[in-house]
Amino acid sequence: MALHSLALSLLLLVVVILRESCFGTSSHSLKYFYTSISDPNQELPQFVLLGIVDGQVFVHYDTHSRKLKPRVSWVEKAGKVHPKYWDSQTQISHGEEEAFRVSLVNLRSRYNQSEGLHTLQRMYGCELQRDGSKRGFLQLGYDGRTFITFDKETLTWVAPNPLAQITQRKWDAIPGKSQGHKAYLEEECIEWLQRYLSHGKETLLRTEAPVVTMSSRMEAEDGMETHICQVHGFYPKEIDASWRRDGEVWLQDTLHGSVAPNADGTYHYWLSIRIDPKERGRYRCHVEHDGLQEPLDVAIKESNLGLIIGCVVASLVLVCVIVGTLIFFKKHQTRCRAASSE
Repeated sequence: MALHSLALSLLLLVVVILRESCFGTSSHSLKYFYTSISDPNQELPQFVLLGIVDGQVFVHYDTHSRKLKPRVSWVEKAGKVHPKYWDSQTQISHGEEEAFRVSLVNLRSRYNQSEGLHTLQRMYGCELQRDGSKRGFLQLGYDGRTFITFDKETLTWVAPNPLAQITQRKWDAIPGKSQGHKAYLEEECIEWLQRYLSHGKETLLRTEAPVVTMSSRMEAEDGMETHICQVHGFYPKEIDASWRRDGEVWLQDTLHGSVAPNADGTYHYWLSIRIDPKERGRYRCHVEHDGLQEPLDVAIKESNLGLIIGCVVASLVLVCVIVGTLIFFKKHQTRCRAASSE
């Protein structure tokens, strides 16, 4: 179980890296990720398949279970409506597993590599944008690097190195292969995406408004302040958050994180700014999201750091006075005892 979790975590990490480097956010998306691993110890699953809708893993297959399994309740219910779905998709997954195993052996031979840990990955899917436009993508990677990419506009395969170009020439020569991929990405994939959105609408089409909080700290060396605007608990993932100065977008001395998932299926995000405390009132954290009826403009609260520092200093002075008084009286008592004994 631990090794299975390790393999899945490794796969998801690579998926995130590839996804962020290849395409940005969209309104809705359906993506599939395959990974085949040559592990000489035979401890890790040799093949893993993930299906993801709007960032949510909804189906999973690996060589340990050899069954395509639902990962969310809504797709499990959808499977009951189409009882042959799981059996047919499992059979397809068996075929993909064997094809990837053979391809991995062939690539190791082509690259003249000895036995060891190697990976072959494929990711493909489609995106339905807010304006109704559609996007599709298909890419393969070998040992963590791009191996070959499908360009559906030109119906050609793009390979970055001579060894990958062997596959490119082979696939370009297969009649109807490129047209079939284009049709799937632009039509069938979109149909499945819309079907899944319909089945999972209570989860996938919901909106949850963000909660915005502000934290601050003062830098003693130059007196500047850093303010962090934290945006929590929103869904869907797409959000527009920025710092505004006098109502205009302000980028100077700002930093921001990446939109990241929470355990409950929502997302969080942060952005910070470094400013002169005297200009605090000019800045706002501006947030726009589908869950909000209107944009939020959150002001930076007046800092009470000065009051806190003053209280601390006053407390220290008071402690010093008390300690000094105690020392004085103790010395006075000692002198009185000495005078009495004489």
